[in-house]
Amino acid sequence: MIKNLDWEKNLKQQIPNLRRYARALTRDVSSADDLVQDCLERAWDKRDTWTQGSNLRAWLFTIMHNLFVNGVRRQKIHQEYLDQTPIPSNMTNNDNSHLVRDLEVCLGKLKPDFREVILLAGLENLSYKEIAIITNVPIGTVMSRLSRGREELRHLMSEPSTPKLVRVK
Repeated sequence: MIKNLDWEKNLKQQIPNLRRYARALTRDVSSADDLVQDCLERAWDKRDTWTQGSNLRAWLFTIMHNLFVNGVRRQKIHQEYLDQTPIPSNMTNNDNSHLVRDLEVCLGKLKPDFREVILLAGLENLSYKEIAIITNVPIGTVMSRLSRGREELRHLMSEPSTPKLVRVK
């Protein structure tokens, strides 16, 4: 019984991390909450398969990653889904809110493989090894995707957001 209480306590501690990652993935609060709920339900059902002493956070992120990917595959319109999903308007009213919004828009334009590793590394501060486990790809692929994704993100962020005016005679 004590083992079960420890597992529940550790699971509850991971909920904020799961919610943050789900919101970054789905770019929609309602969809993110559904994804977290599905992840917690799956984790609860499969709690006997988790190995005591292993990384619970990575295990939960793997479950969430798989649920998200499977959901997107079922829809068969991954890029269209991301393009049609509105960006959350829960930004703070400070001077940098436009930069955060620009970053979110640019993240949405990245290939899903690049976006996932950037979010896991940058937002969740996970190691290459943890990201490789979660995404089920080799560490070298994680490093490559992270490098190429960051470069693409830099490029997207440096593009002017407003069209240049052209003088017409």
